[in-house]
Amino acid sequence: MHGTFIWNELMTRDVEGAKSFFAEALGWTFEAMPMPDGGTYWIAKSGEKGVAGLMDMALMTGMDGVPAHWLAYIAVDDVDARVDHAARLGATVIRPGFDVPDVGRIAILRDPTGAAVGWMTPETPMQG
Repeated sequence: MHGTFIWNELMTRDVEGAKSFFAEALGWTFEAMPMPDGGTYWIAKSGEKGVAGLMDMALMTGMDGVPAHWLAYIAVDDVDARVDHAARLGATVIRPGFDVPDVGRIAILRDPTGAAVGWMTPETPMQG
């Protein structure tokens, strides 16, 4: 899985509008996942398969002025080691490695071209 895209998240201030749009446009359904901060993370599903997540940017700090966007995640074998190496290659660490229970270890960085990306070492191997 190392080096492959494994997940996508929609960061938006209009979660209900996004859910309605993607339900109509793609037939997605949504499953609520309570977050420790009291918010809700929405798993978008195509049939029974989770295909993406939706997050409310209004509940996130440091997002003022940032437009709604999709954030892709790439699987890596060791988040901390890979992020350290990426920083030496010119990447900017936006959010250092952090653990998400039952998901894995995640970091957010900006590559040298300015594009944001998430890197994740999944807790359990994900099926493609």
